[in-house]
Amino acid sequence: MRRLFVAVDIPQDVKEELSRFCCGLPGARWVPDDQFHLTLHFIGEVDGTLYAEVREQLEDVRGELLEMRLGGVGLFPPRKIPKVLWVGLQKSEQLQLLRNRIGSSLRRAGVKVEKRKFAPHITLARLRNTPREKLILFVAAHNLYRSRIMSIDNFKLYSSVLTSKGAVHTIEEVYPLGE
Repeated sequence: MRRLFVAVDIPQDVKEELSRFCCGLPGARWVPDDQFHLTLHFIGEVDGTLYAEVREQLEDVRGELLEMRLGGVGLFPPRKIPKVLWVGLQKSEQLQLLRNRIGSSLRRAGVKVEKRKFAPHITLARLRNTPREKLILFVAAHNLYRSRIMSIDNFKLYSSVLTSKGAVHTIEEVYPLGE
């Protein structure tokens, strides 16, 4: 069984930019910058047959090169005890269209696609007992953050293994955009 998700990566210089403000919060387990990605669809555990079907269906997804920009930080869940600190994405209709196409392909492969509203983000940290006042100050200090406009020329199928030190992601396949 493989635990899968579909994501786009962000350029290394933007990853390094984000990692510079990943500090200073007690109880935060920071995501290493090489693990920063924007999940489009979480698939979950699949067997070998479904894995092969997912890979095959994703080959048919076509889309334009994406241009997107990160902006703002926030917390999940927004009105309860925060568990995740994230950086958001400014609205991108191109990204939404790509996500919809990938979702259609996954459904054809037999994957049950999540129905909840898409909230594009990159997880910066997982939180545990982080003082609320520290979170408020962190969000206020970084909420005006905007990355450069990034050009994205592919999306990826990842597998993920959960360990005591966090998830380890492996690229299973790269699918080009703009062809």
